[in-house]
Amino acid sequence: MNVIDESGILAISTRLQRLAEQLRKEGVLIYKANNIEFEPKWFPVIYTLHFKPVLSVVEIAAEIGYTHPSTISLLKELEKHKLIRSKKDKADERKRLIMLTTKGQELIVRMKPVWEIMKAAAAEIADTQNNLMKAITEAEEKLKQQSFLDRALRLQAEM
Repeated sequence: MNVIDESGILAISTRLQRLAEQLRKEGVLIYKANNIEFEPKWFPVIYTLHFKPVLSVVEIAAEIGYTHPSTISLLKELEKHKLIRSKKDKADERKRLIMLTTKGQELIVRMKPVWEIMKAAAAEIADTQNNLMKAITEAEEKLKQQSFLDRALRLQAEM
């Protein structure tokens, strides 16, 4: 066991990041093993547009839970790879509507069976005594009720 593992809850962010990195890195390998050129960081946008075919940048950011600048950066990358395209909203010229290209739709068709396999493998990993997905959902709910910062400041004031 290393120092980070021994530090317990103090290193929760580091441990979650480490877990996410491993899943992301191996996700790339799963896609490659299936001859699919795909970056896991593209997943939230591609998956969202698969179910909601036309969305504004603001709507995509809200759906995936990313900041507006992070979303724009991701969209630029996807546009460069010709997986998405955008057009101006006729109702509001300032708004850009984002949708999958034919290439993006064809990619989804190829990825769907791979997603099923990844879902099954991830379910095995998350199927722990304390159910990882349930624990993450509970932690996210607590953060919605009161942020990490607000909790720390409250506890500090109580000391």
